[in-house]
Order: sequence, then structure tokens, then C-alpha cells
Amino acid sequence: MAYVLGFLYADGNIIYTKRGTWFWSLQITDKDILEEIKKVTDSSHVISKKKRYKNQKQSYRLQVGSKEMCADLLRLGLTERKSKTILLPKISKKYFPHFLRGYFDGDGGVWVGLKNKKSIYKIYAISTAFTSGSKEFLVALKEILSKYKISGGSLVQKERGFDLKYSVNDSLILYKIMYNGKCSLFLKRKKDKFERFIKMRL
Repeated sequence: MAYVLGFLYADGNIIYTKRGTWFWSLQITDKDILEEIKKVTDSSHVISKKKRYKNQKQSYRLQVGSKEMCADLLRLGLTERKSKTILLPKISKKYFPHFLRGYFDGDGGVWVGLKNKKSIYKIYAISTAFTSGSKEFLVALKEILSKYKISGGSLVQKERGFDLKYSVNDSLILYKIMYNGKCSLFLKRKKDKFERFIKMRL
């Protein structure tokens, strides 16, 4: 559930209708992980296929009506129109790696490629980033990650938010944090990029 909370913090939202009903909703392009989230939340709601416009990836939505769950999410800090105001919730050390992985799968990225394509010697690099419209969220996240011996990290402002970026060594520590131990929920394509880079270094 910590993973689901992280994913909701990244890509989810809470909806309050005029009829007085509450919903939490996730709309993403990865249907497989949405099916897994549906399963662990014990939801019987249908995953709908959203209308796709030109050059857009197909996206899917899970919308769950539950006043009780929405009340819990509000208590944990997930609010309506959260993108620029969201704050990092208090997560115990035991569950933080799962929350981090969920947020990363929703609003994170990993890049693997040649450091300098023109160089005679091929040097592969990896970098990771967490994205948010809330600077305060990423500042707090950077502070917590520093307790895991992640010493770097740069906060970069974009047109519509901020990126918290990490280079090679810190990215490898992030991999160990997010995928160490029991890890049943994750986006395979992102985990595979880390592992491809690790194999290159062997």
C-alpha cells in the first residue's frame, strides 16, 4: 500500500463531485501495473480505456469511489489539485522504499546511454530523476535520501515544475533502496534499465 500511495502522490488525484461523492483516480499508460494496483486495493472497479488523440500513447484509468479511502488519503496529505502544493508525507523507514518506488514509477525517470558518443572509448552512464510541481516536496525528498548516503542530487526548475536529478553513483544507491528485499510491485521497464546498466559495468 505504501507503493500505491507513492504512485497516487505522483499520478493520482482525488475528486469530490457535486453529488457529495468521493473518488480517487489514476490515469496512466501502463495497464499492467494498474491491474496490479487494482488487485492490491481489492477494487472491483473497471479499468477504462481513455480516448487517444493524435500522437498520444494509449492511457487507462482506474477510478475508485470510496469515502473512507479518500479520507485516509486526505489525512496522509493527498489533496485535490495537489500538483504544486503537495508535501512529502511522514512514512516510516520500513515502508519508505516502497513509497519511493511507487512515486518513481509514477513521476520518475531513468536514462542509460553513452556519456560521450564522440569518444573513442565507450563510457556508459546512468541518471535518474524525480519530477514534481512542488519544490517543497522534492527538497524534503532530497533530505531524506541524504540519510541513505546519497550525497548528490540537483534541483532543476522546468517550465511546469522541478526535477530532482541524480548521477551514476547516487542512481545505483537508489536502485538498491527501491528494489532491495521484497518487491512485488514495480514497473518492469524502469527496473530493467537499471539492471542493464549494472550488467554493462561487470
